[in-house]
Amino acid sequence: MQRSGSHTTSTTASNNSASTALRRHLHREADNSSTTDDLSDPRPWESRTPSRSYGSKRDSNQNHVARTPSPGPGGDLPLFLDDMETRRRFGEKEAALAEKEGEKAGLMNIDLDDQGKWAKGHGAGPGVGGRRGLPPRQRIGGWKGVMIDNEEWIWTGIYTLLSIITRYWRIGAANYVVWDEAHFGKFGTHYINRDFYFDVHPPLGKMLVGLAGLLSGYGGGFEFKSGVEYPSDVPYTAMRAILASFGVALVPLAWWTAGELGWSRFTRHWVTICVLCDIGWLCISRFILLDSMLLFFTFTTTLGLVKFHNQRHDAFGDDWWIWLVFTGWSVGCVCSVKWVGMFITALVGLYTIEDLWEKFGDLSMPIRTYIQHWVARITCLIVLPFLVYAACFKAHFMILNRSGPGDAQMSSLFQAHLKGNDFGESPLEIAYGSQVTLKNYGYGGGLLHSHVQTFPVGSLQQQVTCYHYKDDNNNWIITPTWAADPVDPDGPIKFLKDGDQVRLVHAATGRNLHSHTIAAPVTKENFEVAGYGNATIGDDNDIWVVEVVDDTQRSKKENEDGRIHALTTRMRFRHRDLRCYLRAANAVLPQWGFKQVEVSCDKENNPKDLHTYWNVESHWNERLPAGNAKLYKSPFWRDFVHLNVAMWTSNNALVPDPDKEDILASKPFDWPFLRLGLRMCGWGDNQIKFYLLGTPIIWYFSSVSIVIGLGLAGWYVARAQRQYKDWGKGEWDHWLWVGKVAFGGWALHFLPFLIMGRVTYLHHYLPTLYFAVLMAGHVLDHFFFASTRRTQTKKIIWFAFWTGLVVFNFWWFKDLALGIYGPVNEHHGWRWRMSWNVSVMALSASGLKLTRMVLQIYN
Repeated sequence: MQRSGSHTTSTTASNNSASTALRRHLHREADNSSTTDDLSDPRPWESRTPSRSYGSKRDSNQNHVARTPSPGPGGDLPLFLDDMETRRRFGEKEAALAEKEGEKAGLMNIDLDDQGKWAKGHGAGPGVGGRRGLPPRQRIGGWKGVMIDNEEWIWTGIYTLLSIITRYWRIGAANYVVWDEAHFGKFGTHYINRDFYFDVHPPLGKMLVGLAGLLSGYGGGFEFKSGVEYPSDVPYTAMRAILASFGVALVPLAWWTAGELGWSRFTRHWVTICVLCDIGWLCISRFILLDSMLLFFTFTTTLGLVKFHNQRHDAFGDDWWIWLVFTGWSVGCVCSVKWVGMFITALVGLYTIEDLWEKFGDLSMPIRTYIQHWVARITCLIVLPFLVYAACFKAHFMILNRSGPGDAQMSSLFQAHLKGNDFGESPLEIAYGSQVTLKNYGYGGGLLHSHVQTFPVGSLQQQVTCYHYKDDNNNWIITPTWAADPVDPDGPIKFLKDGDQVRLVHAATGRNLHSHTIAAPVTKENFEVAGYGNATIGDDNDIWVVEVVDDTQRSKKENEDGRIHALTTRMRFRHRDLRCYLRAANAVLPQWGFKQVEVSCDKENNPKDLHTYWNVESHWNERLPAGNAKLYKSPFWRDFVHLNVAMWTSNNALVPDPDKEDILASKPFDWPFLRLGLRMCGWGDNQIKFYLLGTPIIWYFSSVSIVIGLGLAGWYVARAQRQYKDWGKGEWDHWLWVGKVAFGGWALHFLPFLIMGRVTYLHHYLPTLYFAVLMAGHVLDHFFFASTRRTQTKKIIWFAFWTGLVVFNFWWFKDLALGIYGPVNEHHGWRWRMSWNVSVMALSASGLKLTRMVLQIYN
């Protein structure tokens, strides 16, 4: 028995010795030949299960390979396969040779690859047998062991600390309102004061601005006028610091994402340093703006997508669900900050479609499992983001319960419930002689409006428009026709009913609402609507017929008398003679019409056209009793849809004004190579100045990398078609997957701006830049840091070179983001491009052209 135990111990030691020796032998063979099947290669995608098998029965039953237990003290790192599997695959001869080398279990002999994944014990993607990570390793004692065990979190801490230093450095030095702080600081004020406002962006980011103000102790008494110095009672530094925390988080998020993409250690560090050192991301994160939050949720969505992809081998496992839900939550948040978040949402959607299509081709997957995949993705990537998005609007409506500057963008019923609004107290039924405001019921519709200015074209009569803000020029008087008896203030009250013929008289100017056969100024197929005549001058073209559509609060039986009710009755106004309908869509008048909405008379009778629907909003008549706001209800989903359509309409109206030159605006093709920067404040010598630009080497190289990445993909596809074998098992699939994420994210964020009609600025490229940087890291990893043709020393040299370029470039331009002190012309070396107007002497492209023209005329 003693000999037997000794023999068993000897055999076990021999087996461990054989395993270790063979692993080292295989490492040496891999260095000499790229065709060797190296089982100890730490990159999991080289030995992973084919993607079409993930989550299938075939994967779990056929491809599972058991791990051997970790050896005891003095042992070494085992192979994935046990000794019997080793002998079967490599033969008795190789195993015997391995045994002769003996067991030398010194920890210093364990070689780490340049990714460091043997040391970390984890990596991107599944390992052998569809499990995450790599084989268990021996624990190392002392500080070195602590460093290896916690390397991921140590580097996370280091990069977070560096990010804190750069983002918070002198963050309160500029004690005045910088750039769009004038907008978003004001929106935060509205949340603190609970005043309803309107903006083209969803509410989450602005609610977080309000929360930052609340946490900082801001009382909501500052107007945030551009360039104005902050008073002592406005904690602007604390507000900036809280919002800069989102910018701080970008750096560790980039570190984690780069790790999950399976790059080498060098590439991970380089990509993270790029995020740390780009002065565009740095500058935009240091003020009271939405962009830091938009970037934060873009980064979290990308991380969630990559994490979820790396859990595909363990479908419906705990981690799989966690990262699927996390991705859906991030999608909801990024879309709730700005609609630009729809671009990263499209990337997630395209990935999901491709993934489900691959699973559709897996014939071994039960149909029930496939349906479960669909249900999981619909629930987490469609329903959950929508609920997050809708919940932000619900909170928005609940917080802003007071009447404010954005009331007119919402329906009359919604406004009736706001504190400080008297709509609910308006007399319920409309009578002749009543003074009213008429609200267009179309999404984004405004109030019927007129002013003393006349049309410069057409009839040259007084302009009639739609206006989105409260104004005395919105008031109209319900007046009988020319042939009817005038209103007797002491006689019986005559109520306005369905089918009545009326004149609408503008209260401020006395003009009659009028239409004729002259074409409208913008919508030429419709008739012009203008203000004409007065109390004694007019004609039959002033007469309109009231046609009731319905009542949103009353049934047809309750409204049999046909009377018009304030707020709830939807009606149309038909011109009696021309038989056209009063309409206000989204056509915007030129500058002579103050960019207000055109009102016209539509010859087409479309009963379902909401833009021909009107309701009475405000109502004044001393002879009628006041109404009761409790009688009115405004459903959340109707308000939700109404506000989103109004946001969409207003966003589309943000088009470049041909009559003005916006020196801050730029075109999409100006962004990748930084043709233009953006002055964020005044440029006086005695104030701190900020210039929004990017770190040139990062922007230039990342833009070039997009082209290089596409070229590489095409090159390898062509070589594969010619039967060249450039990749090991699974390598091409992984390389292509990373390229899809990088290029897909870049294209989906950049290309839509090429077809947008709205005005654009440099900061619109900042989310796009992230994916360009990922592509740059992908290209460097392929050519330098993961290349088997380069020694470790050469990789270190190349890493130092590329990192040095980024850090030096950052240090050279850092003051553009951290603040320029003194006269800007005393700072030299910043005009890398003549189009950069960072210095006073620098001219824009249009300025250079004008200068040349003047010189030519002079000569």
